[in-house]
Amino acid sequence: MKADGIALPRSGLRSGRRFLCLAVDYWNNAGNKWTVRGASLLLLVLTIAQVVLAIWISYWHRDLFDALENRQRTELFRLVLTFALIFILTMAVTALHLTAKRWLQLDWRRWLTGLLLDRWLANAHHYRLQLVGGEHDNPDGRIAEDVKIATEVAIGLAHSLLFSVLILGSFVDILLSVSGSAPLPGTSVSIPGYMVLMAFLYAGAGSALGLTLGRPLIRATNRLQTVEANLRFGLARMREHSEAIALTHGGPSERRHAGRLFADVGLGWNRQTLAYLGIVSFSTGYGTLLPVFPILVAAPQYVAGIMTLGLLMQAAQAFQRLTSALSWPIDNLGEIARCRASIYRVITFCEGMERLEREAGEDGHGANHIELSRTGRAELEMRRLCLDNADGQSLLADFNFVVRHGERILVTGDPSVTGALFKAVAGLWPWGRGEVFLPAGHDIVFVAQRPYLHAGTLRAVLAYPYPGGQYKESVLHWALECAGIGWLQSRLGDSEDWAWVLPLRTQQRLGIARLFLHQPQWVFIEEAADAFDARDEMVALEFLHRELPNATLINISRHNERPKGFYNRHLTLYPPGSGHMEE
Repeated sequence: MKADGIALPRSGLRSGRRFLCLAVDYWNNAGNKWTVRGASLLLLVLTIAQVVLAIWISYWHRDLFDALENRQRTELFRLVLTFALIFILTMAVTALHLTAKRWLQLDWRRWLTGLLLDRWLANAHHYRLQLVGGEHDNPDGRIAEDVKIATEVAIGLAHSLLFSVLILGSFVDILLSVSGSAPLPGTSVSIPGYMVLMAFLYAGAGSALGLTLGRPLIRATNRLQTVEANLRFGLARMREHSEAIALTHGGPSERRHAGRLFADVGLGWNRQTLAYLGIVSFSTGYGTLLPVFPILVAAPQYVAGIMTLGLLMQAAQAFQRLTSALSWPIDNLGEIARCRASIYRVITFCEGMERLEREAGEDGHGANHIELSRTGRAELEMRRLCLDNADGQSLLADFNFVVRHGERILVTGDPSVTGALFKAVAGLWPWGRGEVFLPAGHDIVFVAQRPYLHAGTLRAVLAYPYPGGQYKESVLHWALECAGIGWLQSRLGDSEDWAWVLPLRTQQRLGIARLFLHQPQWVFIEEAADAFDARDEMVALEFLHRELPNATLINISRHNERPKGFYNRHLTLYPPGSGHMEE
């Protein structure tokens, strides 16, 4: 089912059930589950206290208007003191309730954010998720924004719904007791508790009409949240690639693209405005009539002397409370739409990762995947390895290859094949079959074409992914010197966005400096020195071999030169039928 080009869940109940399972999981499995349960119980008790105070103030209003009608000064003074107590208790209960609710909202968001981050960052899902189809775009927005909306609004809606149910049960009884009965026009038949019936009819008609008018709001809200996320993602990509955009004078093109993204936001906003127009207009009229309607309905009994002024005002207030409780779906339609849309985005994100796990065979049932495992041997073996691209075209077929510890191998050829091989050994390539046996006792360090340089101190960037504080200053200086960027030694304590500050060649040298620092036994490089010329690349690799003489090195390079005595083997890879493969 689609609406405005945005896929919607076939059943809102399915997403709701799955999200409810996440809520139950939080309740049962959070590390601080007893604190969570205590906060939830406190929230329930405080909600009941709010209802008790609402009932108390209802009876206080009745006594007040009766005292005013009878001009009882002593009773008025007592009622003032009673109101002061109600006022203090109301403020205290409201403050405690707000504190408990906001703590629970933040803690649930923290737990769910942590859960999604763990799954997203595990097994390179954050990378592999981009390679498979499905509704899991803008995962950063789903984790940061949709989880926030889903948890905060869900708890707020749950509280308001519980409060409305308790108010409904309490004020039905009050309204039955104070409204008495009224005869049907032209007959002697009386309707007991007629104001309760009127309240249900008033709220029922309002809810039915409001839901009809508000139905487009859900689709419009889902559409708006999606295009807002697209705009944020588009602007973030422009920031990330600002240098390339500036060098190609792509500013006008990016401006047009941003304009189109904002035009989609404007269209989504206008559709939501139209959806709001009907429901807000109706709600305004509905709310304006509500305080007056019960007084007009009960006025004949007051005029006839059947009701006191206090009973009339209590009946009117009980009527308003009752209809407000019954109108909960209408009053919260906008929040329900926001929450539903965010829940759907969170759940589809989870489903995307579940699909990725199934396709990768992580659950033990995958049949068409590349299996990574470890053997007891100190070698890397690829057995019957077949690699395909996203369209199913074969890149590598029945490839068998063994890399022994300490070897230095140069890999050249078609970049689509060599790049896929690099990612397959790293466990990132989802298309293919076969087995990859990793060396026992050692992890392979994979050095990509462009190293990841997060914003922070240069010390932390150099030590990544380990804490910078675990390395001595002299060791950090030595690693930079070995990589040919000793001039950065004085900036180890500086904090910058190094991916923007440093040119590509220096960034790649920083990636090589990490190898000197971490001293791995197995290194797999993919064009990590392509910004160098062939000579500089060999100087860097020979220096690496000198400092790590026992390390295994597999280098995917654009440079086809094979310096005598450095590489043990040279492997050239091409797709089946388009070339050759040789050692």
